[in-house]
Amino acid sequence: QVQLVESGGGLVQAGGSLRLSCAVSESIFSFNSMAWYRLPPGKLRGVVAVITSGGSTNYVDSVKGRFTISRDNAKNTVYLQMNSLKPEDTAVYYCSAEGRRYYWGKGTLVTVSS
Repeated sequence: QVQLVESGGGLVQAGGSLRLSCAVSESIFSFNSMAWYRLPPGKLRGVVAVITSGGSTNYVDSVKGRFTISRDNAKNTVYLQMNSLKPEDTAVYYCSAEGRRYYWGKGTLVTVSS
């Protein structure tokens, strides 16, 4: 069973930065893509950033220029560097892996205070 474990969430002031990590229990090469999603309070979960096995990246418009997704294949870890954080970035952030099915971590809470 594939396991994904997120870490790096916390409380930060607006304008600050956080780096989220997602440690995967098997080689991330085996997945078509890795992604970060977020679930804001009272809203639906939505994609934030995606990175393919070939290294291509895509971002939701609201985070472009502020967030960067990356991967360390040797460590089987995916990162989300979040800069210039805003209160509206407050959410539980989930890591996912797309293979034969989608695999999900349990999430890490990011709270941005104004």
